[in-house]
Amino acid sequence: MGRTNPTYRDALQAIEDQWATFRRALRRRDQARFDRLFEYARDHADASGLLNHQQPLLSALISIDLEQEARLDDHDDRLAELEAALEAIDREDDA
Repeated sequence: MGRTNPTYRDALQAIEDQWATFRRALRRRDQARFDRLFEYARDHADASGLLNHQQPLLSALISIDLEQEARLDDHDDRLAELEAALEAIDREDDA
């Protein structure tokens, strides 16, 4: 990428621009979520740029998936902590 091809960041901005009408049609709360998805894609722009894929949307979608997987992992960890805390409380109450 570079001189002959647009950079990944440029391609991502073009994709976001193409989806602008869709974004405007979303409810306000979903617009913020939509914007967050593009933030996730921008967070992985360095890796996506190295891939130099002909379809930059695919790289963006994988980046979004990675971020959502990380969020799920964080939620799973937090849930496990809360469950352990509740079990400890239950054991104290039984004692």
